[in-house]
Amino acid sequence: MLSVAVAGASGYAGGEILRLLVGHPEVTIGAVTAASSAGDRLAAHQPQLAPLADRVLRPTTAETLTGHDVVFLALPHGASAALAGQLGEDVTVIDCGADFRLADSQPWHQFYGSEHAGTWPYGLPELLTTGGEKQRAHLLGESRIAVPGCYPTACSLALAPAFAAGQVTGDAVIVAASGTSGAGRSLKPHLLGAEVMGSMSPYGVGGGHRHTPEIEQNLGRAAGSDVRVSFTPTLAPMPRGILATCSAAVAPGATAASVRTAYQEAYADEPFVQVLPEGSWPSTGAVLGSNNVQLQMTVDERVGRVIVVAAVDNLTKGTAGGAVQCLNLARGFEETLGLPTTGVSP
Repeated sequence: MLSVAVAGASGYAGGEILRLLVGHPEVTIGAVTAASSAGDRLAAHQPQLAPLADRVLRPTTAETLTGHDVVFLALPHGASAALAGQLGEDVTVIDCGADFRLADSQPWHQFYGSEHAGTWPYGLPELLTTGGEKQRAHLLGESRIAVPGCYPTACSLALAPAFAAGQVTGDAVIVAASGTSGAGRSLKPHLLGAEVMGSMSPYGVGGGHRHTPEIEQNLGRAAGSDVRVSFTPTLAPMPRGILATCSAAVAPGATAASVRTAYQEAYADEPFVQVLPEGSWPSTGAVLGSNNVQLQMTVDERVGRVIVVAAVDNLTKGTAGGAVQCLNLARGFEETLGLPTTGVSP
């Protein structure tokens, strides 16, 4: 049994990690930590976690986290690097923030405005890279893993097979809707129920969203060359879920049948990626609470573009589920262990 600590346990991502770990047969949950909420009972912030209700949130320090086999960092961007540097290499550290996702320091400086902490193995096992290899091969036995962002999880899995198989070319255009939990738990006026209910709104318009370089990095790895992305996120009046509509120009010689074959071959053996039957389209409700990604694709022949729609739960596969999946790979467990493949409906 592995002893596991969760830093940032009072937030949405930390709570979702704990929800999954409660059902994981190979772990015991050790320290749960927070910043301003330290000293509170966990139930005050995560009432859904009945088995852990009486746990007391401890301060997020290296001293608190030391002594565990695995540490999950569900912290704000920029907070993970200093803490991770104080933990030994014998500890598996899985970071759900952005600190170690980007390989190039230039986009980090541009989008985050601070010093680049470095690069860890990128925790999206199903991601196709050039030559048909999957990112999974780079996660086995690793002691440091950077979990993808929620939007990059959906958008990269949506378009990578098309780029890797040469079915599309040029730039990608993505419009994606996310539930409000994607913005974290901190109180923000524009996320109040009265502002969100019955309304949708865009944000990060014009290439300003911080997940843009991460998506470009992933699609570039699949294509074997640079891919530029025009990414427009929108806020949807729902607590959780992402629906991403992604498109790119059809490559010469590609057809609707060859595009679909590329996806079926790419994801045939993936337990968490579902290429839906023709005529069925993804929905956020169908993946709620699961570690699944639903995909459907078509070719708009009139304008010559491949359209791929992806649905994920931003808190499960988009964050916590992906993190637990990385834990399984890093520590030699069955990849699907402790991860739900059925959603919650209605």
